[in-house]
Amino acid sequence: MPGPALPLRIAIDTGGTFTDCVWIDRGQIRMRKVFSTPADPSQAIASALEQIAPDRPVLLLHGTTVGTNTLLQRKGARVALVTNAGFEDAIEIGRQARPKLYDLFFDRAEPLVARELRFGIEGRVDGDGHIVEELSEAAVAKVVDRIRGAAPEAIAVSLLFCFANSAHEKRVAHGLKFLQLPLSIAHEILPEFREYERTSTVVINAYLQPVMAGYLGRLEKLTRSEARVFVMQSNGGITSLKHAAHEPVRTVLSGPAGGVVGAGRMAGRSGFERIITFDMGGTSTDVALVDGALQTSSEGEIAGLPIRVPMLDIHTVGAGGGSLARFDAAGALRVGPESAGADPGPICYGRGTVPTVTDANLLLGRLQPERFLGGEFTLDSERTRRLTSEWLARQSLRMTLSQFAAGMLRVVNTTMEKAVRVVSIQRGHDPRDFSLVAFGGAGGLHACALAEALGIPRVIVPAYPGALSALGILFSDIVKDYSRTLLLRVQDKLPVLQIDREVANLRARAARDFRAEAWSGRVRYQASMDVRYSGQAYELSIPYSRKMLSDFREEHHRRYGYNPPDRAIELVTIRLRATLPAKSLRVTTGVKTEKSNRPDTPKVWLGTKKIPTAVYERAGLT
Repeated sequence: MPGPALPLRIAIDTGGTFTDCVWIDRGQIRMRKVFSTPADPSQAIASALEQIAPDRPVLLLHGTTVGTNTLLQRKGARVALVTNAGFEDAIEIGRQARPKLYDLFFDRAEPLVARELRFGIEGRVDGDGHIVEELSEAAVAKVVDRIRGAAPEAIAVSLLFCFANSAHEKRVAHGLKFLQLPLSIAHEILPEFREYERTSTVVINAYLQPVMAGYLGRLEKLTRSEARVFVMQSNGGITSLKHAAHEPVRTVLSGPAGGVVGAGRMAGRSGFERIITFDMGGTSTDVALVDGALQTSSEGEIAGLPIRVPMLDIHTVGAGGGSLARFDAAGALRVGPESAGADPGPICYGRGTVPTVTDANLLLGRLQPERFLGGEFTLDSERTRRLTSEWLARQSLRMTLSQFAAGMLRVVNTTMEKAVRVVSIQRGHDPRDFSLVAFGGAGGLHACALAEALGIPRVIVPAYPGALSALGILFSDIVKDYSRTLLLRVQDKLPVLQIDREVANLRARAARDFRAEAWSGRVRYQASMDVRYSGQAYELSIPYSRKMLSDFREEHHRRYGYNPPDRAIELVTIRLRATLPAKSLRVTTGVKTEKSNRPDTPKVWLGTKKIPTAVYERAGLT
């Protein structure tokens, strides 16, 4: 009698327009796209699973945009913040740097915590971890009573120098736990210096906790009790559902991270170690640079708010297949960042009424209506021509459909070109030394124009470009990141014993966390340090080794072109990445089809001419 069926490992990436599903069946990669359900993304996932595996247990790996969208739309929880007395407004004052130096009317992002929900508490720890003012039980009881009366939905606690001594934060957290509200404690989430960025990160986590917990709870119920759910993190690794619900701040770049992982793995297997990833979806475009290894950063910004958790170094712009056309007051054509999304979607999908980039590609013949989604969905060419003509007439502009569509593509390509320059040229890399990996639903349509503009010599389009983010999630490892600020000043000798002791402490914490989540297997550890010259404000991340100081000098010179003489070096923050490699999945290549020998040759607008262009079946190419 056969035993129970093995769980089917499925990766699902929720995008603004489509929800992509990828799994492996008998060694073959399978994929399915369903329309996203923005009001509740779990509905689309449940529908897809019902189609793919109605009677089989599932291991679901999920890339989600819930955290990102919650921040962008400001639809998170009502958060209370506990901080040191006198520092209640630090979260609003922020830094003095002005993103737009000459804009006198620039408005900064509003803090996520209202003034009446910021609570100061007596007690103080200094930079070395010494207690200079005791925290009394009466002070804790008082702040608990005040928070109870304010009726928040989540609580963030961030006290000064908690990375050096967390005793006060632990006592505050102990008093608050009786309120039975989600708690975000700074020394647990981000034991690092810079109180503004640390507090912002902890507040974002609290702001997302109830939303993410509710969403993941619904997803778990909708996907049946047989499904085990794991979530993609911004750092390129997956984590347990429980951990994602507790620290949702680590998932804000969940979906885009899957694409970078997938592109890196695919290109590496083909012998290309230096790539620029170009993920153009329905709502946005994400670009990243991979120079032999995934590039990570601990200094990010979401919706104008600083966030300091490890994440892949991804730059996002509001340009996608669903980006809407408009004309500004001066009559100039603009594209995005507003998007048609999944509802109503582009005109050619049958519900939209304003031209999008997808409609422009269809008008130019770059999309074949009957081939869309492998023939499962037919684009409405006649409706697109009619409604776009009517829309143009309302703008009082004399322009042909092909001129308008070509103009849209030039505008959106320029936006994406700027994004590639950010991750390459602005960070000391020449894009001409890299290959461009194009994926996402619209990536292949725009890759060649982008490569030509930047002088990139090679474009790589994966076998499953529309679902590469989901494919990357499918092959992702389990990853956990840990950090702690040390602030050590050195000249030429590395304090090896002290650093090794800190690394051992972080490794012990990682081992406890892996055991608590019932993971088994051999964990790989990678230690690094944030290093700077004395007097500098920001650091470079350098892999920890006995020659770390010389490595730092070399990287500093490569990045900035100089090294200051006779300047002490500061070892600021130690970081540890713990990786449990995912079980290998056996994949065989597809079977060549005869269709590749008989290409269609529709006429496509290329430049100012309509040119017969061969269209091949991808499955038939070798």
